[in-house]
Amino acid sequence: MIEERIRRVFAGAGAEGQLHAVPVRLSTGVHGEAVVEPEAREVAVGADDLVVIASVFKVLLALEFARQVVAGQLDPRERVRVTAADRLGGWGTAGCLDDVELSLRDLAHFALSVSDNTAADLLLARVGLDTVRLLAEELGLERTRIVGGPRDLLESMLREVGARDEREFAVRYPALPEERKRRLAVLDPHHTTASTPREITRLLRLVWSDAAGPPEACALVRDLMGRQVFRHRLVSGFPDDVTVAAKTGTLPGLHMEAGVVRYPDGAHYAVAVFARTRDLAASRPAVDAAIGRTAEMAVGFLRGDGDGDGDGAGDGDGDGDGDGR
Repeated sequence: MIEERIRRVFAGAGAEGQLHAVPVRLSTGVHGEAVVEPEAREVAVGADDLVVIASVFKVLLALEFARQVVAGQLDPRERVRVTAADRLGGWGTAGCLDDVELSLRDLAHFALSVSDNTAADLLLARVGLDTVRLLAEELGLERTRIVGGPRDLLESMLREVGARDEREFAVRYPALPEERKRRLAVLDPHHTTASTPREITRLLRLVWSDAAGPPEACALVRDLMGRQVFRHRLVSGFPDDVTVAAKTGTLPGLHMEAGVVRYPDGAHYAVAVFARTRDLAASRPAVDAAIGRTAEMAVGFLRGDGDGDGDGAGDGDGDGDGDGR
């Protein structure tokens, strides 16, 4: 079975994985509204397991921002000043040495293209945490829970480790026993921002079918996801003529990505892959390659490529060290 082969690829990379892949199809309701068809064909490996989604939540954040823009509630050109007090570490504005000023629209761009935590936190403060939660409810994401933004998660980690700031955390965290590190709330889907692989692909299908809001809002989210610069996970599993619009998420021992892949024949597939390792290292190339490889296997199966072996970059021997990183 394709599901068992996918589990073996994860195991070969030293990880446990959950995956959901499903075609993206659009049909029209009786009143002309966009609706998403039921899942007639899917690949599901732990698809209903609760998983930490980390930065994948930024897709919902960007969608709520886009909806408010289209509704005239926000001016996407509104300027925001990012100061030293706002920086949370990571990519984008978070790494700037001086204050910078940019638009709300560019905050959304940085949040999705380079997973800028500072940009996401400032954008969340502007659109409202409660509205993002209400959006998840409106879209039928019943098991999706957003506990807060990047700053809330960082402060949770600081409190648990007993650190006053990020510098002190960088000293205290490495000295913790491995089991204590694994008990951090941000790594437990029952205590942090979480969802299921199936609900994440539902979100993607809604966005790609213009059923998650006004078409202009959905189009903006699709465009922003298409600008993501990271190509070491989902992208690594597919041939160059397949385009991927996606969002990564990473925490110690947690590696994930969700997105929509588009083939030259116009077929689209929503894929969400989540991998957990005992090793808490942030960089795990073998796991990243396994994410791409299993995604390609799942989509290949949905496309009728026999046992799911398509033309992707992975080497297919199940050891997770495919050369397409």
